[in-house]
Amino acid sequence: MSDSVYKVIELVGTSTESWEKAATSAVDRASKSLRDLRVAEVTSQDLVVEDGKVKAFRTKLSLSFKFED
Repeated sequence: MSDSVYKVIELVGTSTESWEKAATSAVDRASKSLRDLRVAEVTSQDLVVEDGKVKAFRTKLSLSFKFED
């Protein structure tokens, strides 16, 4: 087995429906410009509140991908 190196970036996805869809949105978008995605770890979740109502779900995650030369 050869040694590997992974880079970790932080992303924030948003959705008007759920935290899960917010996380999926972030990973889907990252997959359009990054290759070999490995692990996404949810680091926090929060809500955007306007006029006393939830307007959006936000999910912050750390996403790793294989670092290549």
